[in-house]
Amino acid sequence: MSSKISRRKFIRNSSLATAGILFGCSVRPVFDVLIKNGQIADGLLARTFTGDIGIIGDKIAAIGNLGNASANLTIDALGKVVSPGFIDMHSHTDTELLIDPKADSKIHQGVTTEVSGNCGYAPFPLTDADQKESDQESFQQYGLHISWTDIDGFLKEMEKARLSLNYITLTGHGKLRGFVMGKNDLAPSTDQLTKMKEQLAHTLEAGSFGLSTGLEYAPGSYAKTDELIELSKIVAEYDGFYATHLRNEDDTVEEAVKEALQICREAQVSLQISHLKVCNKNNWHKIDHVLEMIHRASEEGHPVHADRYPYNAWSTGISSLLPLWSRQGNTDEIIARLDVPDLVPDIRSYAEERGSRIGGWDRLIINSCYSDENKIFEGKSIAECLEVTGLSPFEFIKKMMIEERGRVTITGFAMDEANLHKVLSSPLVMIGSDGSAVSPEGKLSHGKPHPRYYGTFPRVLGKYCREEKLFDIAVAVQKMSSMPADKLGLKYRGKLAKEYFADIVIFNPDTVIDKATFSNPHQFPIGIQYVLVNGKMVIKEGKHTGKYPGRVLRKTSSPV
Repeated sequence: MSSKISRRKFIRNSSLATAGILFGCSVRPVFDVLIKNGQIADGLLARTFTGDIGIIGDKIAAIGNLGNASANLTIDALGKVVSPGFIDMHSHTDTELLIDPKADSKIHQGVTTEVSGNCGYAPFPLTDADQKESDQESFQQYGLHISWTDIDGFLKEMEKARLSLNYITLTGHGKLRGFVMGKNDLAPSTDQLTKMKEQLAHTLEAGSFGLSTGLEYAPGSYAKTDELIELSKIVAEYDGFYATHLRNEDDTVEEAVKEALQICREAQVSLQISHLKVCNKNNWHKIDHVLEMIHRASEEGHPVHADRYPYNAWSTGISSLLPLWSRQGNTDEIIARLDVPDLVPDIRSYAEERGSRIGGWDRLIINSCYSDENKIFEGKSIAECLEVTGLSPFEFIKKMMIEERGRVTITGFAMDEANLHKVLSSPLVMIGSDGSAVSPEGKLSHGKPHPRYYGTFPRVLGKYCREEKLFDIAVAVQKMSSMPADKLGLKYRGKLAKEYFADIVIFNPDTVIDKATFSNPHQFPIGIQYVLVNGKMVIKEGKHTGKYPGRVLRKTSSPV
């Protein structure tokens, strides 16, 4: 009885406190958490302002001058910026949260919500064969069993886990296509397209926020534009969005952007262009036309946006150095083609051309290998690996494909800094890491991942906002919070306002910066001092508190 009375009193006091704030009464409000004296970047205004924030439970209860208030926990944010938690609009985190729910590399950046399932990949739907292969590889590497085949099973596993941050997923077109019609270069029959639409609708009803494509990767690359338009029409019915890794990001990037905009217009779907960039020096001049096309479409009233990470190097799997036609089928089938005499000349020619197009094999670095014997290559350029092994470029790629079963990530230095400034400055571009949640210790500490895994958001705040002055803090925060929240259609997240969920970051604007490098990536940033997720302190004075208040966020809209 006494606990019930105590709770009633708490609720009553909380209500009175809020009333006191609103109507200027003398009641002294009591909060669970009180953040005082901060420079507030609320995600709404194009400026910051000084104020306090009071939190009750998982929500913001008041914002303003709360000088009369008390709290169970008070944080003095004098000299610090208080902002909404950052939403990583382009993430590849999924089963990593089942392996290690701390999400170290993301939560230490101030990321409170991950948007995953990008580039056509999500861990569902899985055929029985895919589930068996994924389970075997996952258990061998991490001791994690893949027990699900569909989105329902996957999200239930995520909901059972204790997460440090909130989680959102898209439906990956590559997985969807492979599930319905296999991984070969074929056009879908009428029946197959209908099944893809039905499966896509099921994922949207189960909580997916939209559809992603990876049109440079098999099997999604085998889809023609009309297939993508038909699928995107289903996404539009559910008020979701279409995120696309363009069909090409170098020689034919303009045509690829044109295709994305065509899909947007004809399907009447909200479009998100993933990690917008133009690769290889001979194409850098195309960025102005690319941005012009995107801005023109937006001015015409089409819901077009993009995201980008603040680095000039991409990262992907080593199989991307093989021609698309050779990537059909499962891993064994792909590897087998590397020994077919009639096919090898064309595969070799394509691979060698990839090295030339980027400007040489010294511009491509090995990030991670899974077998112990090949870890000597991590952090080395392919040029250095060729010197060590005495192999030709194709023979080295073949060696990695066979011995690692393709599970090798690489980084390519292909972009231009001036172009990066133009992209980040665009009012249509928000921030996405294009990375997964990893950690300096434990099962997710292997390899030398791209530093964007650890540094994306602090780098925007430190290098591009404070040092290079591309935009002010309020604009930077908007690109990381309210812009992605609006694109996602998230209610009560992405802004600091009364009744919004208390996903909050407190950072030092004078010191915040990334520390991760390409040679030593497993380093947390500095200057991110406090991170709250759903009102609970996850990062306190730069350290993880061991709390796991994150939630799986499901899209709740029904077909229009």
